[in-house]
Formats: sequence, C-alpha cells, structure tokens
Amino acid sequence: MHAEKQVTLKNKEGLHARPAALLVQAAGQFSSEVQVVKEGFPPANAKSILAILSLGVEQGQSVLLRAVGEDAEEAVRCLSALVEGGLGEG
Repeated sequence: MHAEKQVTLKNKEGLHARPAALLVQAAGQFSSEVQVVKEGFPPANAKSILAILSLGVEQGQSVLLRAVGEDAEEAVRCLSALVEGGLGEG
C-alpha cells in the first residue's frame, strides 16, 4: 500500500528537536517505510531524527508525508494529525 498527504507545519519554532522527536517516535510505531519530503531536499526517513532535522522545516512550510507498506494509510493519517495538531506544541 501507498499513501501520502501534504501538511503545513504550524510550530512557531519550526521542526526543531522536541517536535521532531515526537514525529520520529510516532513514525517508529508503523511497519511501513515513512518519509518526509520537502521541496529541494532528498526524501528524509521519518524514523531518523537526524534526517528530519536536516530538512530544516520552518513554520508555514509544507511537506509531503509519504508511506509505503502494510499500514501506510494509518501511518500517514496519524502523522498528519500530529503535524496539524502542532506536534505537542499547539
């Protein structure tokens, strides 16, 4: 299975260490391969904190959440809700 969704980061400080850690922790609960795609950057493994931080996503920027695997739809639904909810900071 394959699923993807465009989401916009709402966090004032951007995707810094604390919200990135929440995203990585949530992505790790799924067996699917999960990526965060930001324009101009190679796709980042959503299960790697360093990969996520390397994107430098700032408030108001959009990223594509992409998952491939058995639980891809559930992974994208969960992660997009987390991002849209402010990753614990909103």
